[in-house]
Amino acid sequence: MLSRLHEAVLSGDAAPDRARGLVARSWDRVRAQGVDPDAGDPPGPLDAGAVEQRRAGSPLVGVLPELRTALTSVAEDARHVMVVTDADGVLLWREGSTAVRRRADALGFTEGADWSECSVGTNAIGTALAEGGPVQIFSAEHFVRSHHGWTCSAAPVHDPRSGELLGVVDLSGPAETVHPTTVALVSTAVRLAEAGLWRRHEARLDMLRTIGSPMLARTSGPGLVVDDHGWVAAAAGLPGIERVAAPAADRLLAVHGLGTCLPEPVPGGWLLRPAQAGGSPRMRLHLDLGGRPPNAVVEGSSRWVHPLSTRHAEILVLLARAGASGLDAAALSDGLYGDRAHLVTVRAEMSRLRRHLGGILLARPYRIAPEVEVDLSGVRESRIVRESTAPGLAAVRRG
Repeated sequence: MLSRLHEAVLSGDAAPDRARGLVARSWDRVRAQGVDPDAGDPPGPLDAGAVEQRRAGSPLVGVLPELRTALTSVAEDARHVMVVTDADGVLLWREGSTAVRRRADALGFTEGADWSECSVGTNAIGTALAEGGPVQIFSAEHFVRSHHGWTCSAAPVHDPRSGELLGVVDLSGPAETVHPTTVALVSTAVRLAEAGLWRRHEARLDMLRTIGSPMLARTSGPGLVVDDHGWVAAAAGLPGIERVAAPAADRLLAVHGLGTCLPEPVPGGWLLRPAQAGGSPRMRLHLDLGGRPPNAVVEGSSRWVHPLSTRHAEILVLLARAGASGLDAAALSDGLYGDRAHLVTVRAEMSRLRRHLGGILLARPYRIAPEVEVDLSGVRESRIVRESTAPGLAAVRRG
C-alpha cells in the first residue's frame, strides 16, 4: 500500500497528504528541495580526518557509553545498526549487526555520510532533525526508492543546558524487522544520554564552584561566578539566581540584581560584578615559563594561576606573538609542527586550553582577547623556548 501511494504521489495521481502527517510534510519538503527519488548514494562521505574532527568536537562523545549500553546489544540482536549523527545529520558513529552494516554500506549509510532530508530525502535521521522530535520511517515512507527495504527510528539529542540540538540517535534495519516500540526505545536512550550530559554539567559546575566561592569571598559587594552558558556556580549577595544570559568577553551583560557587568574570565567560567565596582576591565596575562610546570598568571580584579603543559605554553607564546590578527588552526599547526596537517590535534588542544582560560582566548581565528595585556618579558630566555622543537618558537629564539 505504501509503495502504491509513493508511486501515485510521484506521478501526480495522489496528494502527499494521503500519507500520515509527518511523512506528508517531509515529502512536501524534499520535493520542494528537488531531491531525486532515484538518487544513489548520498554526497561524500567526508574523509576520515574530517569525521575525526567532528567526533572530537561533538558533545555526544561523552555519552557514547550510555548509548552503547542502551542500544548496541539490542541492535545486534534485532538485526539493526545504531547510528549517532551530529546536528547536520552527518554520521559519526555506527555500531551493531555486521551483516546489516554491510547492507548499509551499499546505501552509503556509512560514517561521514550526510543523511539530512535535503541530501537523501525522507528518512528517520533527516526527518527527526527537520521535525525536532522522534520519528519512525518504514519502507516506502522513505522518499528515495532504494531505501524502501529499510525501517528506521530516530530521536534528536538536545543539550540540557541550552536546548541546542546536538545530533540524532538512530536504529536502522531491514524492513521486516520493524517494531512499533523501537522509536520508544530510541527516545529512552536519548533521555539517558541527556541525563548524562546534565550530570557532566553539574560536575563542571562543582569544579567551578571550588574556584568561584573563595574568589567571591575575597571581593566586596555582590557577584556571581557562572559557566559559559550562564549557569551559576557561586553567588555572593544574590541568592536564588540559577542562570543568567551567556557571557562573552567583548560585551556588557545586564544581570538582575547586579546591573551592568563586564564579564571577567576565570578558570572554566566568568566572574560577574557590577561594572562600577569592578574598576578597569583591563586584564594582564603573564606567561611564567621558567617553572616546572610553566604557568599562566592572570591578574585583574582578582589573581589566579593556571598550570600549563609544554604544548599549551607553546600555543600561548605563538598567539601572543601573533597579536590581534590571531592564527587559524592551519597556521598554529605550521607553527607547532612545521606543517599544516595537524588540524584535528590543534583544534583539540585549543578546545582544552579554552576550557581552562575561558574568555581570555577567542576563536575564529584563535587569538588572545583584545582587553588582555600580555606580558612576554623573559619568554626568549625561558626553558620552554630554549627546549621546544616547535618551528614557530625557533623564530622566537632568534628574536
